[in-house]
Amino acid sequence: MKFGLERFLEDPALRAPLAGRRVALLAHPASVTRDLTHSLDALAALPDVRLTAAFGPQHGLRGDKQDNMVESPDFTDPALGIPVFSLYGAVRRPTATMMDTFDVLLVDLQDLGCRIYTFITTLRYVLEAAARHGKAVWVLDRPNPVGRPVEGTLLRAGWESFVGAGPMPMRHGMTMGELGHWFIAQLQLTVEYRVITMQGWEPDQGPGFGWPLERTWVNPSPNAANLWMARAYAGTVMLEGSTLSEGRGTTRPLELFGAPDIDARRLLADMRRIAPQWTQGCVLRQCFFEPTFHKHVGQLCAGVQIHVEDPQHYDHAAFQPWRLQALAFKALRAQAPGYPLWRDFAYEYEHQRLAIDLINGGPALREWVDDPASTAADLEAMARPDEAAWIETRQPFLLY
Repeated sequence: MKFGLERFLEDPALRAPLAGRRVALLAHPASVTRDLTHSLDALAALPDVRLTAAFGPQHGLRGDKQDNMVESPDFTDPALGIPVFSLYGAVRRPTATMMDTFDVLLVDLQDLGCRIYTFITTLRYVLEAAARHGKAVWVLDRPNPVGRPVEGTLLRAGWESFVGAGPMPMRHGMTMGELGHWFIAQLQLTVEYRVITMQGWEPDQGPGFGWPLERTWVNPSPNAANLWMARAYAGTVMLEGSTLSEGRGTTRPLELFGAPDIDARRLLADMRRIAPQWTQGCVLRQCFFEPTFHKHVGQLCAGVQIHVEDPQHYDHAAFQPWRLQALAFKALRAQAPGYPLWRDFAYEYEHQRLAIDLINGGPALREWVDDPASTAADLEAMARPDEAAWIETRQPFLLY
């Protein structure tokens, strides 16, 4: 198969509309060709593309920032001599000065298929800026590595944030190119928009189910270490709003969770008792780990690792990471009602709302976890209508 970048590089006809126009690139470390050439370098080598600027999202153009709310500065590319603007530094939205440096913005970002992943919010912001300033946006499309499944409640009105770009569920099942079309319709934007589509992407076929396993995985963000993390991320990202470690400071971040003061064996037993159907599609293994940085640094944590690596054990249709992580919270609350589970701290520059609510696009999941009378059926009653509505909403925008 070919990614949008590769088709753009190989076919001069796709580049022809750029003649005489200044071109900028929005990219990150995973913006590479099959031979692992970074897209900025590959575009700079094209004689018919006039590259005048570049942009980096959260974690940077080349990738240098480990944690959230660690900003990247603007700089001048030492080899190309063009400005590189940070969209996770002094600003999140491109300024008028930044927009003046180009006519067409190429967006080449590898997403993880999760609402909270900030690259899709950055896509929304650049589309809005392009509409205001009369600029064009082209997405060089890439796979959604977790494929087409949909899971989670829709973000509620008023809960938009840098980790919540719009009323979509946690697992949206769309590519960046498709999401661009949805944003334009949702926000009623008038903007020149084009998607350089992939060739041969088959998200329903195993064992990759969205990610072509013959392709090298390059971390799109520092803790997105592999496909297995991407599969679990729509659930494990909620750990960022909790006091439990999500495995930052270990070699398997966002594939496991734990803390020094929990009984992981009992936790697993309670999860299987409360909602065994939500533990399907993966293997859950009790584990121990000691983070070298971040939460519980230097402390031995008991926890659970979510294994989705083995094709014999991974069931793409049955695996529900959002429900699975919600279940872990529920089981811990059931066995320790007073456990200080929710982190109260600034999260993605929001100081007034709990991180767990910001992550989920509203308080409903936290309230379900904290209500001793709530059941698995209650969460299903919240999520299923939203999931069905999203599947219908996204249908006109699917390109593959």
